[in-house]
Amino acid sequence: MAYKYLMMTTAFHFDYYHPMNYKPYPEDYWAKIQQTILDVNLAAKQQNSKAYAVFDADGTLWDMDLGENFFNFQIDQRCVDLPSHPWNHYLEMKKVNNDPRSAYLWLAQINAGKSLDQVRNWAKQAFAAIQPVPIFTEQKKIIDLFHKNEIEVFIVTASIKWAVEPGAMALGIDSDHVIGVETEVDGGLITDKAILPITYKSGKLEALLKRTNNTMPFFASGNTIGDIDLLNAATHLQLAVSAASRDDRIFQSENELLKIAELNNWLRHRFV
Repeated sequence: MAYKYLMMTTAFHFDYYHPMNYKPYPEDYWAKIQQTILDVNLAAKQQNSKAYAVFDADGTLWDMDLGENFFNFQIDQRCVDLPSHPWNHYLEMKKVNNDPRSAYLWLAQINAGKSLDQVRNWAKQAFAAIQPVPIFTEQKKIIDLFHKNEIEVFIVTASIKWAVEPGAMALGIDSDHVIGVETEVDGGLITDKAILPITYKSGKLEALLKRTNNTMPFFASGNTIGDIDLLNAATHLQLAVSAASRDDRIFQSENELLKIAELNNWLRHRFV
């Protein structure tokens, strides 16, 4: 089932669509991925190094936005103190200087004073309420294949890290391999002090390289132009995906990335 946000005048609400069957990848994609894994692992063994793969989260691994879903949960459950009309406040923040990073950070900062355990528990509850989770099964197959071949897989997201962790776990990826927007934790309590870089556009690659000791990933997958730095950094394979309908707010960005993928002869796929 595909989940989309339906914008209203004062809030966002879920709009539940009919179940969908996502299109599988062509067989030649699998052949190319499998051969690349063999090549990369052989080179890594010879050089005594590691191979890394990276995925964006929302729209790339599942057909929804887990960060905004969690925000919606926090509003409904009155988990944290928020301004009146919190969705409008968030959307207006995203428009400032045409740079949404302060808005993405704010979604983490609103948890200041709460324990990390509590926020993670809320995230699990918000994720558990999504039935079924619209995971792109083809992406899970790739992740399973990577893990089987001892390739380290990261998720890098512009959503807050804690909101994405339950989705990662559903794909067999632990929380330590989720890189997202977060603030410092002091004595088990979340603060409002940002952990830099903010994982948006170039910040995604910067944050990833901090974890890989500046080793570029051999594979990267994303769905919008915000993932272009990750895909450009991949040494062997880039996979651009899309599932947004024409009236979706991210359709233009997804379409832009697909055009770049076509020009660069990258792997590209429309799930719907």
